[in-house]
Amino acid sequence: MSLSSQSGSAGPPDTGIDISTTDYALRRRELMRMMSDLKSMGAEALIDLPSVVVIGGQSAGKSSLVEAVSGINVPRDSGTCTRCPMECTMSSHATSWSCSISLRLGFDNNGRDLPRTTTVSFGRTITDKNEVEVWLRRAQSAILNPNIPSATFHTRTIEELRDTRNTLKFSRNVVCVSIEDPDATDLSFYDLPGLIQNEEAETVALVKSLAEHYTKKGNTIILTTIPMSDDMENQQSMSLARAADPDGKRTIGVLTKPDTLGVGAINQRRKWVEIIEGQSQDHRLRHGFYCVRLPDDAERTQRLSRAESQRRAAEYFDTTSPWNTVADRHRFGIPGFVSDVSRLLIQLIEEALPRLREDIDKLLAQCNKDFDALPPPLANDPQIEVLGRINAFCDVFKSFVNGSHEDKRLAQRNRALYSIFKRDIRGTAPDFRPFERPEDYVPLDDTQGKMILTDRDPGVQMMGIYDISRVIHEAIGWELPNNVPYQAKANLIAQFTKLWVTPSERCLAGINDVLDQVIDTLTNTHFGRFKVLERYVGDLIRIQVGVCKAHAQEAVKTALALETTPHYTQNTHYLQTLSEKWLAHYKTVRIRPSQYKAPVRHTRQAMQPIPASSGSLNTTTAYESTSSYANLSEAMISDLPQPMEMASEVEYAVEEIRPSEVVRAYDSPRAAMSYTPREAVAHAVRPAIERATSPPVLSRASVTASRVYATSETPEAKALRALAEAGYANLSIQDLSRLLPPDSREKELIVMADVRAYFHVAYKRIIDHIPLTIEHALHHALAEQLSRSLLTSLLTNVASGPNFSERMNELVSEDASIAQKRTSLSTRKQRLSDIRRRLMTFGSSV
Repeated sequence: MSLSSQSGSAGPPDTGIDISTTDYALRRRELMRMMSDLKSMGAEALIDLPSVVVIGGQSAGKSSLVEAVSGINVPRDSGTCTRCPMECTMSSHATSWSCSISLRLGFDNNGRDLPRTTTVSFGRTITDKNEVEVWLRRAQSAILNPNIPSATFHTRTIEELRDTRNTLKFSRNVVCVSIEDPDATDLSFYDLPGLIQNEEAETVALVKSLAEHYTKKGNTIILTTIPMSDDMENQQSMSLARAADPDGKRTIGVLTKPDTLGVGAINQRRKWVEIIEGQSQDHRLRHGFYCVRLPDDAERTQRLSRAESQRRAAEYFDTTSPWNTVADRHRFGIPGFVSDVSRLLIQLIEEALPRLREDIDKLLAQCNKDFDALPPPLANDPQIEVLGRINAFCDVFKSFVNGSHEDKRLAQRNRALYSIFKRDIRGTAPDFRPFERPEDYVPLDDTQGKMILTDRDPGVQMMGIYDISRVIHEAIGWELPNNVPYQAKANLIAQFTKLWVTPSERCLAGINDVLDQVIDTLTNTHFGRFKVLERYVGDLIRIQVGVCKAHAQEAVKTALALETTPHYTQNTHYLQTLSEKWLAHYKTVRIRPSQYKAPVRHTRQAMQPIPASSGSLNTTTAYESTSSYANLSEAMISDLPQPMEMASEVEYAVEEIRPSEVVRAYDSPRAAMSYTPREAVAHAVRPAIERATSPPVLSRASVTASRVYATSETPEAKALRALAEAGYANLSIQDLSRLLPPDSREKELIVMADVRAYFHVAYKRIIDHIPLTIEHALHHALAEQLSRSLLTSLLTNVASGPNFSERMNELVSEDASIAQKRTSLSTRKQRLSDIRRRLMTFGSSV
């Protein structure tokens, strides 16, 4: 399909008059001028501007094509001559021919974008076409030697330029050629260095990379020059164009050197005719192919005018077979080709304008957002800035410690660590089992038989009756007979208090890690803008934190030492009550030892822990590393197992006491009559007492029994009623165990009960004492001392120096990267604003 047959708003009105005076021509010139302005502003580095780019291999006729289109001579040498892009812009608005050259510098020596694109005029306005070539050589040399002032190249000869050792092999900076020619067609295109193969690998890659940079843009029309003397498949430019434009929607093939095909190359000519007519299945492009005959070397030396060159080319195509048989004559020669490309470019610009404005708006909005995110330049006096930031830091840290800040991380993570500490201390409870072979029985971890510790400290030793007896025996000094030495209990108490050191140290280490993280975060927040100040104040803060950590460590040691000696409490009621409960419990389990047998593997036993789904204690490993402590969050606190959780209530098996049981409880009816009323009641209620103090037995029979006798009076109730009738009123079920006869191991059981009771007293004391000690010795002490410490150090180290003002300025000197980013964003913002203004100005003026 011919471009000339396309319709669109950019197309000229088909009136048969000189279109240079039409509204279309005026708009075309305005569009081209706007594109030129946008490029000079560096818009190409920001948005995809519509453009035309000419690519081709060496000896493909690319330079001849550029000369034929532009009407100027470009540098020619053996090997690679063009080493930077050349932008050629032609305007037909002038009344006489002239040419001006400028350098568009948007990249540094390494090819990276500069903050701002600058356009520098190069030399005077040229009015003689014969001078253009040497000025183009001079301009290219200036581009390739960026460290030398460009003006020094204005007077160099071609020989001097050839002898110049260039700093760069290639450059992305552009030589801009603006041609005012009343006989030209308004058009702008880029001429890129010719694609090469027989050079150093680095040079080949550089040239290819430059071509790929231009052709990959979606708004770029690719003109690829293809010599007809060679097969299409051998053309590197065509392969590169296919890679950038697989569908061929923006590629135009320009076939050169048709006069090199001999008369006998019939098949080759037929193949090229099919390509030009769009009949070739292998080579199809949306905008097709054009065929041009360009001046050869002999004709170039004759300095033929553009009109004469075009006349000879037209005569050749009209008189030479098979070209004269092709119906679409617009496909031959420079005039039709240039006219169509110009029309296509204008159409592309028209269609792209709304999208360009939208893209610029988005870029400008993002630039403003990034700029606003940067801290504003320092406005305060450096001394005020430093003191203000230190005071703000100290106030925020104090609110973190008090828990009044909206960020609760410090308090919440510390609470989680203290909850773990509580669980770990609970895991040091003595493991007393009042049996001769304790390993055969389950642990007794509460007085109701409803809970078994799963997070027991590995340092806790299982101890039975014989173990306690040995401890008592080893502690005997000059005590009176039947007196248990106090030292025996003290030795047993020391066994669990010495285990509190490790959980306390582990808890403190976790607290320290959390504190370090909070301090680092706050330091960066308040001082991070000024890196010198952040390092200086950060060092001072860490020194004070270290002092408070050492103080807290000593305070924790002191708190632990209080639990070693003496073993003392004023909570006597709680201690006595627990001691009686544990003693009763130990007596009870010795009466019914079978109920406390350790479960045998693969055998379902009555004392197996209730599954978690039934409400039993959830378990987690109590002994975690310090690093895991520091990673706790408040959300985890609710998931931590509470040490004193108990299993859900279960139904106990009950039996109704019959009157005959009172007699059967004694050796004989006579024996029953020989007991006092109190003894008779005690024997009568003994079965009920044993059932009241026995652990639950979960079995089908027990559940059934509980349902059968749910509405009848329980044995325990009957026993309490009998005791009340005998004059012992206001008793509870727990009091029934006191009626049991003395145990042969009574003194060992008492020691167990007293030590176990004291553990609970001390446990409840230490799980609060250690956290409060840490909070006050570490966090609160640091919060109180930090402000005074920082200000004192600042005044001592800085104010006492000879250059106080310079030192303060240095502390609040802005980080170089932030200052550089602010400058870069400011420049980018200005450039985008200029581009947007130019786009909007065009839209309102046309």
